[in-house]
Amino acid sequence: MRISIFNSTLSKNKFLFFLGIIIQFSPLLLQAQKKPNVIVILTDDMGYSDIGCYGSEIHTPNIDKLAMNGLRYTRFYNTARCSPSRAALLTGLYPHQASMGHLSTENFTEEGYVDDLSKNVITMAELFKQAGYATYMTGKWHIAKNMGTTTDKSNWPCQRGFQRYFGTLNGSGSYYDPGTLISNNTFIAPSKNFYYTNAISDTAVKFITEHQSKNPFFFYIAYTAAHWPLHAPAAEVEKYKGMYNKGWDIARQQRFEKLKKLGIISDKCVLTERGVAIPEWSKEPLKEWQVKRMEVYAAMIDIMDQGVGRIITALEKKGILENTIIFYMHDNGGCAETLDTDQPEIPLTAKQKLKKSFAADSILLEKKPIYTRDGDFLKSGRGVVPGEANTWSTYGEEWANLSNTPFREYKQFTHEGGIASPLIVYWPKGIKATGELRKQPSHLIDILATCVDIVGLNYPTVFNGHTIQPYEGKSLVPTFTNKPIAREFIFWEHAANRALRMNEWKLVAKTQKKKIFSPLVDNNWELYNIDNDPSETNNLANKYPEKVKELSAKWESEAIRMKAKPWPWESKN
Repeated sequence: MRISIFNSTLSKNKFLFFLGIIIQFSPLLLQAQKKPNVIVILTDDMGYSDIGCYGSEIHTPNIDKLAMNGLRYTRFYNTARCSPSRAALLTGLYPHQASMGHLSTENFTEEGYVDDLSKNVITMAELFKQAGYATYMTGKWHIAKNMGTTTDKSNWPCQRGFQRYFGTLNGSGSYYDPGTLISNNTFIAPSKNFYYTNAISDTAVKFITEHQSKNPFFFYIAYTAAHWPLHAPAAEVEKYKGMYNKGWDIARQQRFEKLKKLGIISDKCVLTERGVAIPEWSKEPLKEWQVKRMEVYAAMIDIMDQGVGRIITALEKKGILENTIIFYMHDNGGCAETLDTDQPEIPLTAKQKLKKSFAADSILLEKKPIYTRDGDFLKSGRGVVPGEANTWSTYGEEWANLSNTPFREYKQFTHEGGIASPLIVYWPKGIKATGELRKQPSHLIDILATCVDIVGLNYPTVFNGHTIQPYEGKSLVPTFTNKPIAREFIFWEHAANRALRMNEWKLVAKTQKKKIFSPLVDNNWELYNIDNDPSETNNLANKYPEKVKELSAKWESEAIRMKAKPWPWESKN
């Protein structure tokens, strides 16, 4: 006996009516279900080989898990410096187009170097917000000139598209007592037992957990790890005790071999020479101190990775990890900067200690503080063991050379050591390939373009009364299935360190003296075939002068179009 699901003509008509509604609106329902959450993770002053899945000995199991279940890009680039990279990431434009040609602390007047995020750009947060996404951020901002309590806040995170924000406005500071710490638009003091990296991660978990909207969210998590000063709790540093007793020469060779084994670098790649200012490990007189510096640096990255793990767990608990796309990358290469002090220690009286917050006031002005909030003198320089709140140290060129294995040069330079970054893209629901490598040359500006492509974001020509520039980035979506990106070139300029990559060719130049130029320096180009010579060891400029002429002419025309030239300091020398 056949049983019909329709007991009457009336019930049949009702079924057909509701079926028609479902068919009519199903594309919209499916589209809403398919729109992913988007998380962008950016770290600070970390080198190409500083995470486990890119060759490091540092313990980063959570980031490695994203890589093993997603894609790793081997030729991804940043802009060589923190403020420009943040501007490029959030706008899909080269930094000069967003008026962020140098650092947000400068006061130039040239259009490409105003160093206050342009109103003629739209941020990823503003794009996602107008598309109905919730928008959150934790961490370092560093793209607003005004950072005081009574200044213009129009370029602060909440005024540039983020609905909830916790972090710092400036570029660096104590991990125990950072200056410019704010919640939304309000300055706040750090809590007891505060450690900034943990605060960034834990607040991200809080925002995810409290997210109640049926709409998806966009989250920008901008860690300051592992930017100086070298600060980390002793228990975390202890985990790395003895790991670097072998020194930088052996550690660098080990990373190089692991990079090749992982397939991150090809057999054509060679390990560059140790920096000229770096001694052989056997000749280093302060081995114990040098080892401690790297132990603290490693602990800072480890703590950051632990936070990524807590964020992943929060996504799993809400059942949204599968349809969350996560991008992970670095803002520049390893940092070779040093911080020495030539000022004598002047102990404070108890009355002076109560008078003001020394650290907060000093860091607000982007200056190295002299005292902690409690009035302890901040120690720095050779031999000062880092880690505690009363120290202010870097890990120096010696260990930055390790971070950038196998490349040469560092943060702020446009050789590979300054601009090469890991990129991990994780999206279980949207990317079938897992654990695979992608070799297509790509750049920070591509992240916004990729999000526009995936989500179908409406990129306006006018926003908040301002004409908006078309974005420059290229969508990475074709690379998810290992297809090429249709791109002509990638462009760089920072403090007149400059480069252009077109296909396998890279033209690059380094200034010898900061902000001092001449026709000789202006034309001091090097030429490399990056496919054959990934670590830039064989300069072909003399062999192929016509290629240099072609690429340098292209760089010059693009520098003018993008407002990288004229340089703001050129007429002042």
